[in-house]
Amino acid sequence: MRRLVALGLLAWAMPATAVEIDGRIDPQEWGGAQHVDDFRMTQPLTRTPGSQPTEAWILATPEGLAIGFRNTQPAGVPRTRQRVQRDFDEQVDRVNLMVDFDGDGRTGYNFTVSSTGGIADAVISNENSFNDDWDGNWRHAVGEDADSWSVEMLIPWYIAPMRKANGDKRTVKIYLDRVIGSTGERSAWPAASFEVPRFMSDFVAVEMAQYSQSLLTVTPYVSGLYDNVRGGSDFDGGADIFWKPNGQFQMTATINPDFGQVESDDLVVNFGATETFVSDKRPFFTENQGLFEYTTPSDFSQLLYTRRVGGPADDGNGSGDITAAVKVNGSLGATKYGVFFADEADEVGRSFGALRLVRDFGSQNLGMMLTRVDRPYLDREATVLGVDHNWRPNRRWNVQTRVFGSQIEESGQATRDLGGTLWADYQMDHGWRQQWIAMHFGSDLQINDAGYLSRNSTNYLHWEVRKRFAEQPESSRYSSKEWRWRASSSHNDHGEKLNDQFRVSREGRLRNGSYEYAQININGAGVDDLITRGHGSVKRPNNFNAFFEYERPRKGNWGHDLEMELYSGGLAGNSKIGYSLQYEPTYFISDAFRLTAGIYADHTPDWLVWNRDSNLLGSYDGREVHLNAGLDWTIGNKQELRVKLQAIALDANVRQTYLVDGVGNAIVSAEKVEDFSVKNLGFQIRYRYELAPLSYLYVVYGRGGYRQDGYSEDTGELLGDSFDLRDDEQLLVKLSYRFEI
Repeated sequence: MRRLVALGLLAWAMPATAVEIDGRIDPQEWGGAQHVDDFRMTQPLTRTPGSQPTEAWILATPEGLAIGFRNTQPAGVPRTRQRVQRDFDEQVDRVNLMVDFDGDGRTGYNFTVSSTGGIADAVISNENSFNDDWDGNWRHAVGEDADSWSVEMLIPWYIAPMRKANGDKRTVKIYLDRVIGSTGERSAWPAASFEVPRFMSDFVAVEMAQYSQSLLTVTPYVSGLYDNVRGGSDFDGGADIFWKPNGQFQMTATINPDFGQVESDDLVVNFGATETFVSDKRPFFTENQGLFEYTTPSDFSQLLYTRRVGGPADDGNGSGDITAAVKVNGSLGATKYGVFFADEADEVGRSFGALRLVRDFGSQNLGMMLTRVDRPYLDREATVLGVDHNWRPNRRWNVQTRVFGSQIEESGQATRDLGGTLWADYQMDHGWRQQWIAMHFGSDLQINDAGYLSRNSTNYLHWEVRKRFAEQPESSRYSSKEWRWRASSSHNDHGEKLNDQFRVSREGRLRNGSYEYAQININGAGVDDLITRGHGSVKRPNNFNAFFEYERPRKGNWGHDLEMELYSGGLAGNSKIGYSLQYEPTYFISDAFRLTAGIYADHTPDWLVWNRDSNLLGSYDGREVHLNAGLDWTIGNKQELRVKLQAIALDANVRQTYLVDGVGNAIVSAEKVEDFSVKNLGFQIRYRYELAPLSYLYVVYGRGGYRQDGYSEDTGELLGDSFDLRDDEQLLVKLSYRFEI
């Protein structure tokens, strides 16, 4: 370890020469680089030397941070030849560079290159949270010979805002790893793991020559859309602007952005009381968004949820029309700042603003975030202020604290409330780990004008202990296992118990690269205070759910993904058992062409559904079937074709009707509610051609529809009938080109 630290603090006296990014490690080009060869196993997390030698070189050049990898992989270790598309998640041979340019553990950037030249990039926050919505402009190349394959990367200095360096040297923190696709083995330098609470904090500090780059880019676009259902055409144009005069300031702006549907969101049929979270792929909103990350342990919760901008309009007619948006990131000394503003058109348009400040103090950092939304159509102004604190006193502890409050002014009335969370992880010896989480969200806390919170009125506590078994016998089919045990309790802010839960789970990684996960939840009796949408809480009995997942990466021509679940619930508790099953095989016609056809089916024998504007509930025998199919063809390094089909059939046959009384009892009622059925279709053909880095031609055909009927119907017939749905049918052509000025 002392040797690693010494290497990490090395500064190069010799000026760096240019590196030709061609995938060949030329000793002359990399002569002044830091050489790393102590790669240690992190999957499984034994920290022993990797099974195959890996070497890397790190070099600061005027053009950017250059990284070289040489990965020994003889014939006895099969190589994955599968072609992958950008931001892939397939189990293939690959290398990763992760960089924290400011070295404060706040925001990192991940750059991935596969052995076939595919790339992925992501932003890292909260130590080990990855978001691959962001796409950066960086260079890479791959080469190979009989016994090894090599990667060269060049990450421009303008890729991210950075604090001002002291003198002519800069200290960044770096992590490198290499994954063998056929086994799933990961070896890394340093031997840090994103599967433990501290990850970015364990990167190696590397001192290197200080360079700075300025950049001004303009990315205009033109698009044309033809609506084959309504018979109209629409043409539009606009531009994205990126300006970075130095390392300490960066501005991104968009004028009349076109957010045409070039990415197809997964279909969701949601009859629940909580909103479905959908990630954001729009370039302006993903560019250096990591600074604005303010999340809590509650699922997906965040103070700035950019899908709100341009989301459903307040008058219920379509989506908001964004006229312009601007985002500024920078630093003043040790303080980072970010400013965000977006404006929608017309009298129903909203205005969104956010301010972010973060300061690092060594083993801890402190941040503040302010959001404000003006919604004139609703006569509503929403302001949210939050403070976040991350404390890492040593290698064992990682403590994250969030305190935030909302103030809503609507029609002359003011509403205020608070929320807070505490998350503490403690890494013990011999693979043991403990975790404590506490959350409080007040009943009147409202952050969803700009952010996302699945529910307020929550008081939650949990304690979890884990044990990692990183070393398995050679005869075992597993390379590692991890067991987890959790006890939790949740109440709303009115003193009602939502549930107590005991959870046990096991995660297993197999020697053939496969992955297993199994989980059992035992839930105590409690109330559901959301299902009637404010018409009273409903008492619910004990219930359970058991889940199993198995992923097998490509072997030969096939890959497999299987999920199964058994569950109880509703008012029947454990007396009625439901199930779900999903199986999605993938067949590879070639390394570049694959077909996927998956099926999902579930049966919920006591499915409770709210009857709108009353305290009436229907208990249904629910059945649902999904068809997911498509193809992915990576035509070359510049072209890709995707076809995606999703069809959903849902049938709900009413069993009983209940009225909820004033103390939460569900009383059998003679009132009638209808059976119902749903069919939903989404189909897209998308062709993409990369003209230049971050410059694309898209040709997209999409068709879809949704229909809900007041009667029951067989799910097989519903699924077949869904192919006749045609609420929308559109052809979109979009051209964008990035000019560097």
